[in-house]
Amino acid sequence: MTKPIVFVFPLLTLVASVPALAQTGGASGVHGRDAAAGQHGQQNPHAQGSTHGGAAAPEAPLDWAAEEAGMLANQRQLTFPDVYIKAGESYFSPDGSKVVFQAVEKPEDGGTPAEYYGMYVADVVRGADGRITGLANHRRLSPKGSANTCGWFHPTEPDTVIFASTISAPTESAPPGYQRGTGRYRWMFPPEMQIVSCDLRTADGTIATLKRLVQHNGAYQAECSVSPDGKTLLYCSLDTNQGDLYVKDVASGKSTCIVDKPGYDGGPFFSPDGKRICWRSDRRGDNLLQLFVADLVFDSAGRVVGIGPEHELTNDQNVNWCPFWTPDGRSLVFGTSREGHRNYEVFMLDADPGNLPGSDGPIRYGTNVRRVTAASGADVLPAFSADGRTMIWTSQRGEGGSSQLWVADFLPASEPARK
Repeated sequence: MTKPIVFVFPLLTLVASVPALAQTGGASGVHGRDAAAGQHGQQNPHAQGSTHGGAAAPEAPLDWAAEEAGMLANQRQLTFPDVYIKAGESYFSPDGSKVVFQAVEKPEDGGTPAEYYGMYVADVVRGADGRITGLANHRRLSPKGSANTCGWFHPTEPDTVIFASTISAPTESAPPGYQRGTGRYRWMFPPEMQIVSCDLRTADGTIATLKRLVQHNGAYQAECSVSPDGKTLLYCSLDTNQGDLYVKDVASGKSTCIVDKPGYDGGPFFSPDGKRICWRSDRRGDNLLQLFVADLVFDSAGRVVGIGPEHELTNDQNVNWCPFWTPDGRSLVFGTSREGHRNYEVFMLDADPGNLPGSDGPIRYGTNVRRVTAASGADVLPAFSADGRTMIWTSQRGEGGSSQLWVADFLPASEPARK
């Protein structure tokens, strides 16, 4: 039986159609992944500025270049509404030469755009100084008509891209997005959603070029990332009628549930050293999301078999989601409603176990909270290049206010370790 799950925020409502969950609440998108752009990004709420009950008072646009000084510099837009109606949830390849992202293309003939996100890859273009100036050679990886989310590059196989796809059109009739008739934002959890991979050397957007990575039991599976050594998949599944976190040992093919608390746990990523994971959860049942980190537990053969004690990094009245590690493993960036549910921003906080290079000893989880972005419209789904010097994220700061990809120099990457 399927019933609507309602996720309510101040001035916002998310609606997801999923198999009956253990408790209501908690549908942040498909990976944490995107409120402004899609779903890993179980992505999150519509944050454009309408109160859904009348026109909001106009606000002067922020001077975001000045407001973000000290955190970001050389901000540059990578995708544009003349090509993509919306784009989001993007990640760099390990060598920084490519970007994978989800998007809805603008039809060249002025026809009706696709209902669902497609998965795309593009080459990074750099200037003489090495900074990113744009994207080139855009390619669609997913079958037309399918719903897709949560792209990721395999860390040890340069030509392999992993993402979640329904492969064909999902059975759910209502597409995701802001529903003007109801003033709600709808997230999809189609039971056809499954984790697949493709080889960039042969990928042409057809079903024949996709390979299923996780045994599909007719429940939503998505939000997949891979351990740095390429040996373990980490993903979210609704197999038990709630969002739980699983790992799959690639060598043996065995899948193990490692987080099965009440509510929806999703959007997980391995730490850069592969010893911890981060994720976000609505387990309090209060229609908010909080961030968590835990050490992984390994067996004698080095396989992940569980997690240690959880560290809750946020515990407030905000929606905190789409966490992503800084490459040194000592901090997380994330999207949050701290500045209001109509203007999600990227923030940063400590996630330092105290024993990493650059650590000064004490364990720091959830401290040193800093604002990274400061622009009108949503700024969400941050991620980094391997060296940590470039942040890529989804922003509505551009002309027209649609969700598009942006990059910038991430200035904290050059800061010395705290003493």
